[in-house]
Amino acid sequence: MNRRTTLLDAGEIVAWWAVLALLWLVFISAVTTLELVVGASAALVAAVAAWGARRAVSRW
Repeated sequence: MNRRTTLLDAGEIVAWWAVLALLWLVFISAVTTLELVVGASAALVAAVAAWGARRAVSRW
């Protein structure tokens, strides 16, 4: 892995995280600090899983 692929992978994870966090905010009724923390954390976990799944499928 070189610097370029590392940056591309990080950018993809950030893009997944942004989309999933926005989706979380759209579906909750009340935006509190706790909801923001839980949503951001869950979106990060899901973003890493989505990135890993896409990488696994594309290298098949």
